[in-house]
Amino acid sequence: MRKKMPIFYSALMLTGVNLLLRFVSTLFQVYVSGRIGAAGVGLLQLVLSVGMLAMTAGMAGVRTATMYLTAEELGVKRPENVIWVLSACFIYSIVCSGTVALGLYRFAPFLAATWIGDPRTVGAIRLIAAFLPIQCLCGCMTGYFTAANRIRTLAAVEVAEQLCSMSVTVIMLTVWAGSDPARACQAVVFGSGVGACITLISLILLRLREHIKPGPHISFRSRLLHIAVPLALADDLKSGISTGENLMVPKRLGLYAGTENALAAFGTVCGMVFPILMFPAAILFGLAELLIPELARCVAAGSHRRIQYLVRRSLRVALFYGCLFSGLMFLAADKLCTILYDSQDAGRYLRMYALLIPIVYCDAITDAMTKGLGQQKACVRYNILTSGMDVACLYFLLPRYGMNGYYFSFLITHLLNFALSLRRLLKIAGIRISIYIPAFSAAAAIASVWAASHLSQPILQCVAYPLLLGSQLVLYRIWGKEDLHWIKGLFQL
Repeated sequence: MRKKMPIFYSALMLTGVNLLLRFVSTLFQVYVSGRIGAAGVGLLQLVLSVGMLAMTAGMAGVRTATMYLTAEELGVKRPENVIWVLSACFIYSIVCSGTVALGLYRFAPFLAATWIGDPRTVGAIRLIAAFLPIQCLCGCMTGYFTAANRIRTLAAVEVAEQLCSMSVTVIMLTVWAGSDPARACQAVVFGSGVGACITLISLILLRLREHIKPGPHISFRSRLLHIAVPLALADDLKSGISTGENLMVPKRLGLYAGTENALAAFGTVCGMVFPILMFPAAILFGLAELLIPELARCVAAGSHRRIQYLVRRSLRVALFYGCLFSGLMFLAADKLCTILYDSQDAGRYLRMYALLIPIVYCDAITDAMTKGLGQQKACVRYNILTSGMDVACLYFLLPRYGMNGYYFSFLITHLLNFALSLRRLLKIAGIRISIYIPAFSAAAAIASVWAASHLSQPILQCVAYPLLLGSQLVLYRIWGKEDLHWIKGLFQL
C-alpha cells in the first residue's frame, strides 16, 4: 500500500511542478510575444477566451465533481466504488463536451467574424472544438488522481504534457506559422491538444494498472448531478461573462480618447502582466487543488476540528504569501518587464496590479475551501453577482477612464467576491478570525516596501524586503513558534 503524504507536503510537491511549468509557460509567453507582438498577443487572448468558455461549458463541473465523489468514497473506505464514479463522470463528460464541441465547430465562422472580429481565426476555433472532448475527459482523470492523493504520478504526467505541448507549438511556430497571428493561434491550440491526448492516455493506463476489483454496481448519477450542475452553472456563467468582457474590452477601450491601440493595451495587461502576476500563485493553486478533496474527506468522516485547522492554516498561508509577493512584484515591476518584454507600459501596469495580489491569492484559496465544504450553490450566487457587476463597470468605465477603469473594476469585483466567500466559509467552518492579523500584515508589508525602496539596486530591494517583512511579522507577534513548527513539519513525511 502507498504511504499517503500529508496534504501540505503534497501541496509542496505539486507546487514545485506548477512553478516549473509556470516558469516555462511564462518564458513561452515571452517567446510568443516576441514573434507576433502585443497586438498578436491580444488576438491570441481573444481566441483563448473563446476556448476557455468552450472548455468550461464542456467540462460542466465534472472535474470538481469527480474529485468530490472520489474523495467521499475513499474517505469512508470504499475504493471499490470509484470505478462507478469514473463511469458516471465519463458518460456525463462525453455528453456535455461532445455537444459543446459540435456547436463550436458549426458556429466557428460566426464566432470568428462577430465575437473576435477576425475571420482568420476560424481554424483555431475548430481545432479547439476537435480537442475539446479529450481535454474534458482529462479533467475527470486528473480529478480522480488528485482525490486519490496520487500527486507524484499526476505531477510527472503534467510535466510530460506541458513539455510535449510547448515543443509541438514551438515547432509549428518555427516551420509553419512564422509571425502570422492567426497561424500562431492555431499552433498554440494544436500543441495544447496534443498534450491533452498524451495526458488522457497516460492516466487511463495508470488507472488500469491499479487492478482494484469493482464492487456491486452503484448509480452515482443523482449525486453527480447534484454537485456538477450548480458548478457548471457557476463556471459557465463566470466564463461566459469573462469571455464577453475580453471581447468587449478592446471595443469599449477604443472609445477612450487616450488609447492609441486598444488591442495592444489589452494584450499588454492580459498577455504580459497577468502571467507574471499569477506566476507565484502556482504554490497556492497546488494547495487549493488538494484542499477540495481533503475537506470533502473531512466532511464525510465528520472531522470538524480538522476542517477548522485547515481553514485557519490555509488562510494564513495565503495572506502571508500574498503580502510577500505583492511587495516583491511592486519593487521589481519595471526591471522585470523591461527584461522580459522591453515594455515600460507592462511595468507600470504590473506595479498597479501587484497591490491586489493578497486579495486575489486569498480569494483563490477561499473559493477552493468553500467548494470543498459542499457550498457550490453559494459560489453560484456570488459569481453571478460579481460577474454582473464586472460587466457593468467595464461597459461604463472603459470609454471614460481607459485601462484605469479596467483596474478599478478588477479591484471591486475581486474584493466583493472574496468578502462574500470568506463570510460563507467562516460560517460553515464555525470559526472566527481577528482583524488584527490581516491589518498588521498589510501594515508590515507597506512599511517594508517603503524601507526597501530606498535602496539603490532592485536586486537589493528584493532581498531586503522579505527580511524586513519577516522581522516585522515576528515583532508584531503575527508569526510565532507554532508557525515555525508547522513550516518544519512540511518537509517531514
